[in-house]
Amino acid sequence: MNTTEPTSSSSGQGTVRPAVRATQLTKTYGTGEAIVHPLRRLSIDFPAGAFTAVMGPSGSGKSTLLHVLAGLDTADDGRVQLFAQDRDGSGAVREVELTGLSEKERTLVRREHVGFIFQAYNLVPAMTAKENILLPSSLGGPAPEKHYYDLVIDRLGLADRLHHRPFELSGGQQQRVAVARALVSKPAVIFADEPTGNLDSRAGAEVLSLLRTAVDEFGQTVIMVTHDVNSAAQADRTVILSDGRVLETVTAPTAAQLASKLVGSEGAR
Repeated sequence: MNTTEPTSSSSGQGTVRPAVRATQLTKTYGTGEAIVHPLRRLSIDFPAGAFTAVMGPSGSGKSTLLHVLAGLDTADDGRVQLFAQDRDGSGAVREVELTGLSEKERTLVRREHVGFIFQAYNLVPAMTAKENILLPSSLGGPAPEKHYYDLVIDRLGLADRLHHRPFELSGGQQQRVAVARALVSKPAVIFADEPTGNLDSRAGAEVLSLLRTAVDEFGQTVIMVTHDVNSAAQADRTVILSDGRVLETVTAPTAAQLASKLVGSEGAR
C-alpha cells in the first residue's frame, strides 16, 4: 500500500480525487456458447465524497462491477485501486491496490477500507444490533471513534434498538443497522447492492435518505447498484452500464431522465 496523490478527474462540481478507480476491467464466466462477459475492458473513476448510482439492464455487469470494486470478487484482467485517507489526521491519501491480492489479503483490505450494505442485510441473528454494528472492528477492522459512533447511532435513530436482535427489528430497522455497520469505521468507500430491494417504499426512502446523509453530512463516498430509477435519482450522478461497458454517466439525474436512458440502453445491447 503506497502513499500517493491520485490523478484527479473533472466533474461539473470541479476537480475531485477518485475514491476508487477501475481500469480496463474484464470478467468472463462460462465457456463456448455459454460464455458470458459481465465486464468488457471497463474503465471508470468514482469521485470521493459523492453518491454514485450504477444502473443498467439485467446482465449489464452492475453487481459484478460492484463486487470486483469491493474486493468480494476478482476480475480476469485490469486494475482496481482504492484511495483512502490516512487515519492519523494528516490528510495523506494512500493507494490501495486490489489487483492480484489473495482472498486473505482482500479480506484485510475490506476490513480496513470498505463498507458494504447488502440487500439481505447480512446481520448475525444471535447478535444484538450493537454487536452487529461493531462486528467488523471485533474481527480486526478499525475501531470507531466514540464521538462518531454516537453521532451515527443518533442520526440513524438506533439508540433504543441497540440491544435488540435482528428478529426483533423491522426490515427498515435491520437495514439501518446494516447502514450503521458500514458507516461507523469511516471506510474509504461504502458499496450498496440493491439496499432498498427488500423494503417497502417508506423504509426504502428512509435508507436512501441515510445514504444521502452519509455523503452530505459525513463526507463519505457511496456507490450503489440499483434497478430503481427513483432510488438512482437520489444520487449525485448515475453510471449506466450496457453489455459490460459504461454507456453513459448522468449528472444530477431525474427519474424520468433515467427511465428514458435505460430504454435506450436496452436497445444498445
